[in-house]
Amino acid sequence: MKFICKKLKITNNNNTLVDIGFEINKSFALVGQSGSGKSLSLKALLGMLPANLKYELDFSWNYPLEKGKTIVLVPQNPFTSLSPLTKIKDNFFTKDEQAKEFLKMVGLDPNLIYRFPSELSGGQLQRIIIAIALSHKPKILLLDEPTTALDSDSKKELLALIKSLQESYQFKILFVTHDISSSRIICDTIGIIHKGKIIEKGDIGEVLKNPTKNYTKKLIESSFENRKFRE
Repeated sequence: MKFICKKLKITNNNNTLVDIGFEINKSFALVGQSGSGKSLSLKALLGMLPANLKYELDFSWNYPLEKGKTIVLVPQNPFTSLSPLTKIKDNFFTKDEQAKEFLKMVGLDPNLIYRFPSELSGGQLQRIIIAIALSHKPKILLLDEPTTALDSDSKKELLALIKSLQESYQFKILFVTHDISSSRIICDTIGIIHKGKIIEKGDIGEVLKNPTKNYTKKLIESSFENRKFRE
C-alpha cells in the first residue's frame, strides 16, 4: 500500500511555513533549495520539530509512523551521526554476527564493526548508517541529502546501492535533496517544494523533460547532468 500524506502543515504562531501533500508509491523525491521547507517536513514526519513549531499531519497507511521502527532516517552527515568513542558494533541493536550480515548487505567488510568511526572514510560511514537503518527493518527510509559529503563517483555508487536494497527489501523511500540529478537515480516520482508549497509534482522523467514552473527549470539547469539528460 502506498503512503499517502494527505496534509502536512507546519506553523510558527500564525505563520504557515509548510503546507504540502504527497504520495510514496515506491520512492518520492522532495526537491528544493535551502529554506524551501523540505528539512522541516522530514523533522515533522519524525516528530522532531522544535517546540516553537506546531504541525498537523494527516496520512493514510497500513502502519503507524514510529521513529526508528517503521520510519528510519539516514542523515546528511555521517561524521556527526556516530559517536567517535563508540565502536561500530555498539551502534547496532543486534548481536555482532547479525551486525556483520548487515555490513555485508551494504558491501562492507563485516569486521569493520570492531573499528571506531574515526578510522573509516565518509563513504564507509554512510554505508554503515544505511546498514544500521536496515537493521531496524524500516517500512519507509528517509534520506536527508545522504550524499552531501561524498565525491561524484561515491555518490552514484551509494545511490545505486540504496536502489538495489529497496528492490530487495521493499521499503519505501522519501528522498529530500536539492540535487535533482541524484533524485532521478533512485526515485520514480518527484515533488518540487518552494516556500513551503509543492509547486510541481509527478513522474520524475516527465517533470525533468517538461518542467512547467520556472523554479523547476532553474533547479534542472543548475545541474549539468540534467541539462545533458534533457537534451
